Amino acid sequence: MKSIFALCFAVILSGQSVQHSASPLDSLKFLEATWDAKTPGGPAGPPVSGTYVFRRELNGHVLARHSSSDSCKGPSDFDCDHHDLLYIFADSGAPQLKAIYFDNEGHVIHYDVSMPTPTSVVMMSDPAVPGPRFRLSSELKDAVMSGKFQMQMPGQSEGKSYLEWSGSKH
Repeated sequence: MKSIFALCFAVILSGQSVQHSASPLDSLKFLEATWDAKTPGGPAGPPVSGTYVFRRELNGHVLARHSSSDSCKGPSDFDCDHHDLLYIFADSGAPQLKAIYFDNEGHVIHYDVSMPTPTSVVMMSDPAVPGPRFRLSSELKDAVMSGKFQMQMPGQSEGKSYLEWSGSKH
């Protein structure tokens, strides 16, 4: 009896078009590319250039950013040995996108993700976690992607830029 029901259900479904709902990550499509990244240099460090990639992974359920020092170019005394991963995803039951960051220095940062405009994204770490609060933002304007990584120390109302970069599609 169960096999007859399963067969009837399969026949019914095969005659209908199945519509896939839009992914919550679709709003971040503007990020998907290989990007050049150039830092202007200054108090946080010397001018450095490299690339990073945003691409969908795991059957489109995760938007991953891969940064690597492989293409890093900086002064001879600058340590270009930095690798990091950022994964943006929809957490079941959460009203907004989430992100998690890992790097080769052992840092792990959990973010809540928001989109102030259709071509910008802001990731904020949880204020309940002890220590500094982190803000990672990206904005596409006139075919140039700009980014900032900022830290807000406990007891301070404003964050300070730790790293800023910009570049076009590679």
